[in-house]
Amino acid sequence: MTHHPGLLRTVPLQGETTSSLICRIAGRYGMEAKVLRSCWHWRNYPPGHDGGGTRADAEVLLNTPGRQLLAGMCGVEEDVLARALPSWGQQDAKLSAGKNGVPAAAWRTGGAVAGPVAFGCRLCAARRTGTAVRVVRYAPRWERVCVRHGRWLLDADADQPLEYLDVQGVPEVAAAQRRWTGVARRAVRAGAEPERVFALAYAVVARWWEQALHWEREAVWPQRLHQVAGGNAGTELERWRIVGRDAAVFPEVVAVADALLDPAMAELVWRDSGAGRPRALPSNGAFCRRLGERVGRGWLGPLAATDYGGPLTSWMGAVIRIRRGAGGPPGYDNDPWWLRQEHQPATMAGQLRVLSKERSVPGSGTTWRSAVPAEQRALISSLVNDAEEQLTQLRGAQYGKTADAAQQLLGNLGHAATLIEQAVRESAAAALAAGMALEDLARWARLPADVLAEALADQPQRAARKGAVSKCQEAGRLCTGRDPQGTTSWPGTRDQNP
Repeated sequence: MTHHPGLLRTVPLQGETTSSLICRIAGRYGMEAKVLRSCWHWRNYPPGHDGGGTRADAEVLLNTPGRQLLAGMCGVEEDVLARALPSWGQQDAKLSAGKNGVPAAAWRTGGAVAGPVAFGCRLCAARRTGTAVRVVRYAPRWERVCVRHGRWLLDADADQPLEYLDVQGVPEVAAAQRRWTGVARRAVRAGAEPERVFALAYAVVARWWEQALHWEREAVWPQRLHQVAGGNAGTELERWRIVGRDAAVFPEVVAVADALLDPAMAELVWRDSGAGRPRALPSNGAFCRRLGERVGRGWLGPLAATDYGGPLTSWMGAVIRIRRGAGGPPGYDNDPWWLRQEHQPATMAGQLRVLSKERSVPGSGTTWRSAVPAEQRALISSLVNDAEEQLTQLRGAQYGKTADAAQQLLGNLGHAATLIEQAVRESAAAALAAGMALEDLARWARLPADVLAEALADQPQRAARKGAVSKCQEAGRLCTGRDPQGTTSWPGTRDQNP
């Protein structure tokens, strides 16, 4: 291709999205991106946020004439664009082959095209292009640190204004990125895909992150979160725990990935399981104790060992089955790096959407199963089932002698009513702990608010419950990280708030 002397040359950045490149080309010519995009025939509309506005991770797929047009606009050979832009050769059913010569384009979300999308470092872009413009590029989570400028580059799919977090005050984050290179090589030597190893470790640590509000001895993450939040998360701790999670936990993710690849750690799992004499995994097992030490938390072992049903115990189970020669779940064999869908951490974008809905309408952004502990859900189900059984026994009860019929009817109905009343109290307590308003609960239960409040206050406290009225404020503190006065109460952070 011969470069036209009247065109300004715009070189693509490695891993950049095609949409980002089009925006930069428009900036070079001093025009709005939508004006330049009118040169293509569009088959659909750009993906947007719920609150309006185009998503930053919106990606563009082009047909052959469309790619030729873009190459001419930026003055770069097509093979150069093909090497730099991950979406360059992607096809779309909505795009014609270009036989009629019409440049056509289709919108997609970047994550559905070539993987996670993040913002680029504007300072690095300025060094390359001479202009500090926004750049959006494909980048896995183990490549999110701009070491030169000390920035953690955030996901581009979330509806929030930040492009990066300052991690200059937490050098262990950049050190973890350098360490990951060696961990990835170790994964390849072990016959595992590095991205799957990282995904499993990320799921393990993200689960710990959600539980960390209850860990009285946790001091590292609160301090690190305050650092990436600019020195103080303040009253926005709930939002900062979402936005800053990936940066704050990154060193532990790399450490866990390294530990799971260590054959010595797998041997500890085997010994904890009883080796040739199977037994239940102990709460003080050597593996979890050593894992806690490797992430700098010697006290973490028992907490990790008793977190049943998580990605870590799934990995341990696969390791044990491999050693015993036992079969794994149907269709998955014994793959220790298999990550179940329910174990995949929620994305920053998804959590921010939930937070926004919760703030506008409490309870609308969460699910009952995620907001209510399993023990309390089981208790409610048991009460309802027992009440149903009492009512089922009344079939045919209105026959026979009057005294016998009355005794059975009143006895079973009274018992069922007591069970239903207990189920109502348990359900209301669970919903209250999940953030629902007492007035709404009273309306749905068809009870006066003061009557329901009194019933909840008189209800016996159980260890599994965090939401009766007498513990409502405590539950709010644990769920949001703030005490009733609005100050941060995550261990190690209270004294950092105004």
